[in-house]
Amino acid sequence: MKFRLTRARFLRTAAAAGAGAIPLSAQARGEELLEVTDSETATIDGRDWDTPIVGGRTIDAVHRSVLLRFPDAADTIDQLTICVEAGLGFDAALSRETYREEFSAAMFAGRLAGGVGLTEVARAARAAPRSSQQPASRELLVDGLALLFTEGSRAGTPMLRRALSAFRREDQSGPDGLRWLWLAAVTAVDLWDDESWHALATTHVEIARETGALAELQLALNSRIYVHLYAGEVAEAASLVEELRAATDATGSRIAPYGALGVAAWQGHEAQAGDLIENSMKDVVPRGEGIGLTITLWATALMYNGLGRYQEALPAAQQASESAKDLAAAGNWGLIELIEAAARSGHADLAAAALESLSETVAASATDWALGVEARSRALLSTGEAAETLYRESIDHLGRTRVRVELARAHLLYGEWLRLEHRDTDARRQLRTAHDMLDTMGLEAFAARARRELLATGATARKRTTETRGDLTSQEAQIARLARDGLSNPEIGTRLFISRRTVEYHLGKVFTKLDISSRNQLDRALRSDSGAASYIEVAQRG
Repeated sequence: MKFRLTRARFLRTAAAAGAGAIPLSAQARGEELLEVTDSETATIDGRDWDTPIVGGRTIDAVHRSVLLRFPDAADTIDQLTICVEAGLGFDAALSRETYREEFSAAMFAGRLAGGVGLTEVARAARAAPRSSQQPASRELLVDGLALLFTEGSRAGTPMLRRALSAFRREDQSGPDGLRWLWLAAVTAVDLWDDESWHALATTHVEIARETGALAELQLALNSRIYVHLYAGEVAEAASLVEELRAATDATGSRIAPYGALGVAAWQGHEAQAGDLIENSMKDVVPRGEGIGLTITLWATALMYNGLGRYQEALPAAQQASESAKDLAAAGNWGLIELIEAAARSGHADLAAAALESLSETVAASATDWALGVEARSRALLSTGEAAETLYRESIDHLGRTRVRVELARAHLLYGEWLRLEHRDTDARRQLRTAHDMLDTMGLEAFAARARRELLATGATARKRTTETRGDLTSQEAQIARLARDGLSNPEIGTRLFISRRTVEYHLGKVFTKLDISSRNQLDRALRSDSGAASYIEVAQRG
């Protein structure tokens, strides 16, 4: 039975649910809900809840709206907030589930959230009842995020660390655990915890694939793509873009091409990244997807820094870093690019201010990733012995992490500084290390920077060539990798939403192009031609 929700009926429903005094903001917004389904129970994630249905949709459908299409993140937050504030039949467990959705939606809305953002969600979450039905990891995550966005990094980080440890210990399989993994993985990035980020993103992809949860798979693949990118595994990241494209096409999702954008930006493919940046801007702003705006701006700054065009990187980095306090992961990445762009373009004051902001989150986490990036950033603003000490500290810290691209950039910046100090012999060692790492990873723009610096010292650097494998299309490269990893043709077809016969057809072309005759030869063939396939095409199609 459906009925139009008037203010009076909204208040009666809330009062019957034991909401008590309802905030005026919720009363005023109550009229904006289109309808509520009057039902004793609703089935959500396989369990029955005594709860209404918001806007004609179950809470599960609201969840899908957040995690699959993100059509209006700010509007979704508003609807969820009404439910929680009014207590519309929610018990403590469902309330915590809803705050998970609110945090996720608020992160996606980011700077475009309007009146209800992360701070407002966090304040409400701190007053929410705890649930004995929820695993420790989920309680700790909601409570930790509430502290983080109301009292700052120093207050929230200890509890969030405990939450991430619990997530890694507990079994997250099944729909309940699956839907918490994206938020947990994002939190790991906020805390500069590369090990937890790797573990949770990997688990997220595995479970999403096993359960066939295509909405979650899109989020999981985007997260995993960035794990690969920061590990310097650009070929693997680009390969996943093809799987992401297939999942997106299968669901009709409008999620922004975060993965393809990241690959193109790190590679420094200006034309392809430019198209993705332009299309993303057209998409994410009308949808109120602030996280997409921030990531697009960060990718722009990263691309121009890689190309050595710091003046062009500067405005994008400034805008990307504006959300650092509300959206720590992407915002902090923007700060990193801002410090380099500002320092290299003669804006030391801007770089110093950005470094101060970056140091606030670093102080709370104090991981090798955080300390290494901060030391490298501080070195850009230092001189003499202090700068050299900081560069060495950065390399030492980052050498103990999975974020190999940041380590390679540390070697590059150190080598560039040494050359300017007229220490060509020392500079060559750092620049050659940087060039070999960046070139092998496929970070072409950064590798070209290292190559130019090497030439300036009188040394030479061999440019990696791509031969046979460079002829593979993006889909052929993805199928080749999956076949190499042991998946059967039907399994590959399921993964990529194509038929078994289509897989066979593409594998035949792969064998011809690589001049091999069996799957057993794929590993050697793919390793010997580490240049990778046409990842430009992957980025365009992602």
